[in-house]
Amino acid sequence: MTRGVKYLTENQQENEKLLSFKERILRDLEEANKQIVQVEKEVDLPVQEISIPENQEDETEGALSELVSEESEVQETVEIPEEVEKVEVPEVTEVPAIQEVAEENQEETPLPIEEPTRESESSSQPVAVSRKETPVSSVSRKDRDQRVQKKKKQNTIAKRIVLTVLGILFVLMVATGIFAVTYVQSNLNAMDAKATEFVTVEIPAGSSNREIGTILEKKGLIKNGQFFNYYTKFKNYGNFQSGYFNLQKSMDLDTIIQKLQEQGTKTPEPPVLGKITIPEGYTIDQIAEVVSVDASSKSGAKTPYTQEEFLKVIQDDAFIEKMVAKYPKLLATLPSKESGVRYRLEGYLFPATYGYGKDSKMEDLVDQMLAAMDQNLSAYYDTMEAKNIDVNEALTLASLIEKEGATDKDRKDIASVFYNRLNQDMPLQSNIAILYAQGQLGKKTTLKEDATIDTNIDSPYNIYKNTGLMPGPVDSPGLSAIEAAVNPSKTDYLYFVANVETGEVYFAKTFEEHTKNVEEHVNSKLTESSSN
Repeated sequence: MTRGVKYLTENQQENEKLLSFKERILRDLEEANKQIVQVEKEVDLPVQEISIPENQEDETEGALSELVSEESEVQETVEIPEEVEKVEVPEVTEVPAIQEVAEENQEETPLPIEEPTRESESSSQPVAVSRKETPVSSVSRKDRDQRVQKKKKQNTIAKRIVLTVLGILFVLMVATGIFAVTYVQSNLNAMDAKATEFVTVEIPAGSSNREIGTILEKKGLIKNGQFFNYYTKFKNYGNFQSGYFNLQKSMDLDTIIQKLQEQGTKTPEPPVLGKITIPEGYTIDQIAEVVSVDASSKSGAKTPYTQEEFLKVIQDDAFIEKMVAKYPKLLATLPSKESGVRYRLEGYLFPATYGYGKDSKMEDLVDQMLAAMDQNLSAYYDTMEAKNIDVNEALTLASLIEKEGATDKDRKDIASVFYNRLNQDMPLQSNIAILYAQGQLGKKTTLKEDATIDTNIDSPYNIYKNTGLMPGPVDSPGLSAIEAAVNPSKTDYLYFVANVETGEVYFAKTFEEHTKNVEEHVNSKLTESSSN
């Protein structure tokens, strides 16, 4: 489209000066709108006026400052035509869209301005200026919307970054926790749960937790010696013993720690596969029953030994003679077969827990029991010799004391009663020996059964009829009973009565006092129980 240039006369230029910049802009927009209307009428297009709404006039006025700055960049074009031409309308071949016409009209708008440098020329020559119009209000809203959208986008990105960082931190914390738990658990577990072989470890005296951990790690029993050091300090584990230990890779860390707190051996010994426990006061018949039970097994596993095998070894004369030669002090006064004892080794097997290995035989197990008794009596051999008490007498007396008393004091007082009666050639009158002769010792006895015991039984163990001691012990006494037998209390007691149900013991110096104690603490209880 070709557009004409409008020239101003001298009077029009004078009036132009009187108009404000805003008024000139509005006037030019109005004239441009009229031209568009005229063109659309000629080409039969619907009319769409370009105008500034009243409610946007204030916004336009606020944006005039921006237009003023743009005016400084407008290229000024001055033309002096010889004659004024009318607006020419080009031949229209296609109907342009209304938006295209509006945009084309906004490209250039004639704007007469005053020449600031030459006053004479400005009064005589018309001036035409070409510039681009900017839709002030629409640009302002667009910029504002863009800024809002940009800020929203920035906030969204920031939120995503924060959430991503928090997610990463959470994952790291969870991963760290899982790793820590896994690491600790792996160090606490056994190295090889299916391992059956034993590993012999020597722990030197005075070894620190760190040094013990290093030894165990080198032996392949634990994963990390440093962890062993920290773990034992954290759990306040200590009191580790020195010596040789037989450990397994199937043991967890706590089990290894427990083993190291037990006394080690001075020299390497075969590994222990299981244990047999003999309680204090057990008879040989009772011991025969427990040798087949592995005391170290929670499930009650069986040992490789049987009751019959144990009783056979105990009564083997050749084996006994071999032991007599090996432990001369202990077995020097061992009862003979002709003495009337049931088992010659009754009372000589020390009550304790014994371990057995893969190659251990029944003879080895009995040997351990005799060795333990010899070791525990070694502290009393000189005292017994000084008091003219032999081992068989001490163990026989101790076997009675073991069953009659429960506390150390009661046992020493009971021992004094026995010695006082022996010194006066009085029968000991203990029901324990009668029960052994009847094969009832070790079984639970009621107060009534104890009071009605048959004291007329024909047996070398009937110390109601026979004075002095029995031919041999009736059970395996513990150290407390042995101590009482060797070092009794010094009292004038000649009598005592024990309540087998409560364990209480009542002592007396005379028979009258004793009868009173029996009536009060035994017969009265029997009367009460029978009346109920």
